[in-house]
Amino acid sequence: MKALMLDAPNAPFRLTDLPKPVPGPGQVLVRIEASGVNPLDTKIRAGAAGHARHPLPGILGIDLAGTVEALGPDVEGFQPGDAVYGMTGGVGGVPGSLATHAAVDARLLAPKPAGLSMRAAAALPLIVITAWEGLVDRAHLAAGQTVLVQAGGGGVGHVAVQIALALGARVYATHRGSHGAYIESLGALPIDTSKTEIGEILQEHTGGRGFDVVFDTVGGAVLDASFQSVKRFGHVVSALGWGQHALAPLSFKSATYSGVFTLLPLLTGEGRERHGAILREASRLADAGRLSPRLDPRLFDLETAADAHDAVAAGTTAGKVVVSIS
Repeated sequence: MKALMLDAPNAPFRLTDLPKPVPGPGQVLVRIEASGVNPLDTKIRAGAAGHARHPLPGILGIDLAGTVEALGPDVEGFQPGDAVYGMTGGVGGVPGSLATHAAVDARLLAPKPAGLSMRAAAALPLIVITAWEGLVDRAHLAAGQTVLVQAGGGGVGHVAVQIALALGARVYATHRGSHGAYIESLGALPIDTSKTEIGEILQEHTGGRGFDVVFDTVGGAVLDASFQSVKRFGHVVSALGWGQHALAPLSFKSATYSGVFTLLPLLTGEGRERHGAILREASRLADAGRLSPRLDPRLFDLETAADAHDAVAAGTTAGKVVVSIS
């Protein structure tokens, strides 16, 4: 098979030939057709993700979409020829998706949404699992509740907005001078935080009470602002709650907080079935027309994957970046 190898942090990718892997027990061999590029992938490449180390030389790429080519022992629910997608490697020593093939744990996979291309499907796994775990598994978002998605035009954010709307919530989403029209096109109310203070936001949109659920996708000061934005007995969930934060704003409102660490099943092997289950739910939403990733229009392949990484790292993208493999 062909694969892009990374020999050291920030080194150039090296296109090489490797033996095609043989799927072991519980694994399927996937012929990869597209590999999603996340900001986390660029941090792993730079050696700047202490929580997501990947032994080098290694193959990066967390997300994939492709076709099942062969089954290992004890695999049920998949057949050769099935179109699948998943968050399957590129961290913790598990070979990633910047290659033509990968042997992956079948529990991490789900049937690809029939209405999405391979490129679109490869853009979804990490962001949709993060959003689903935050809104459904942690916050238990219900129809009729109000939810504020911080950075609602971003990778996780724009998927969280769509999931919350599909669950019947009233959705508000912050942005800073951009993405407003896109957020509105999804069906959420955009809030430009470069023009409006927290107090004004709460008064205008919640009568000063706060939101039932606040989903933070930014961390830092935005997470602190989320603590101020939640209502009494509400819930804040964050995908980037790694700093030091004062919990008094939550305690005084008897509100609660939880974090999402989407990599945990990949790193520990625990909870992998849940990832596959979430992706099956996401496929149903996508096939119902309720979920669609925003794709950067530029096309990349294995030869130009470094350019894809550079674009994501520089923040010059207009949607999710995907590398086409085959």
